[in-house]
Amino acid sequence: MNKLHIVAIIQARMSASRLPGKVLCDIVGQPMLVRVYERTFRAKIVDQVIIATTTDESDDPIATLCQQRGYLCFRGSNHDVLDRYYRAATLYNADVIVRITADCPVIDPAVIDKTVISFLGINNTEPSKFEYSADISYDFAANRLPPPWGRTYPIGLDTEVCTFKMLELAWKEAILPHQREHVMPFFYEQPERFRILHVTNDPDYGEIRWTVDTPEDLILIRQIYSHFSGQETFSWQEILDFFENNPELAQINAQVKPKDYREIDSRSQNKASNAIQ
Repeated sequence: MNKLHIVAIIQARMSASRLPGKVLCDIVGQPMLVRVYERTFRAKIVDQVIIATTTDESDDPIATLCQQRGYLCFRGSNHDVLDRYYRAATLYNADVIVRITADCPVIDPAVIDKTVISFLGINNTEPSKFEYSADISYDFAANRLPPPWGRTYPIGLDTEVCTFKMLELAWKEAILPHQREHVMPFFYEQPERFRILHVTNDPDYGEIRWTVDTPEDLILIRQIYSHFSGQETFSWQEILDFFENNPELAQINAQVKPKDYREIDSRSQNKASNAIQ
């Protein structure tokens, strides 16, 4: 059995299109990025957590926060996020990459563990007893995928996993703009080529929205954290109970429409056009 180096990479930048600066917005006393990092760090199967931001000066505050907190930080391309992931994974000698986004402040370490453990085919959930086979049965795993798969976990618990070998393949071959910006579509757009694992939950809670893309999302997340104030950890099932007991919460961001995974930042396209001219 081989011990694999499993690295969670959290992509973060200040220039979000719908809510600029959101990754450092305060959530009951802590920046959102800190909330994401600390919850990801609690995943038992993850060996390292890296913040992957950009070299743009607007992201200097993210790098400063990482330095102050002692978080590992990599700075790379702004819009070619696949390249940013590949270079971060290379630098930190990752065998397995776990993709997390900085707009998911209620990401659940148990969901991360379940997704990675399912990907690796591990039977035991005790960290001291993890054993990794040299042959992993899948090329890519996720708990959210576009149709025909869908999602059964709430939006905001998104976890994607692949090996370094597969990430390198995507880095070399992906050419479509959305494949570069969103890192993993290269795999799930070719189901005939890659072995894909869709990690699901029963019952289906895929319509619930716990991510932060808009001011309404941020209001909701702040209410969740205020409710659990004083608790070091709380699970997604506890948030679900909170929602079921307070159905009005779901109306706060009910009008927010999720982005299509193929949607790309128009600023990257404008930059490419200007470079050609």
